[in-house]
Amino acid sequence: MKFVLEVTVDDAVEAQDRARELERILRYWGGNLRHYAVEPGAGSAVYDSAYQEVGAWRVVAS
Repeated sequence: MKFVLEVTVDDAVEAQDRARELERILRYWGGNLRHYAVEPGAGSAVYDSAYQEVGAWRVVAS
């Protein structure tokens, strides 16, 4: 299987703030992984700190 995480990062935001936001997204997502079946077909939207959808993750067959 293959795990895919896609997140759109705003280029208009300073690099340090982009890194912090991405860190927060990864930390939050990682903490919630146990609530999902990690098998092909699983997936969910990914949100930033303003609760705006900025991407998604999914598990696909390889």
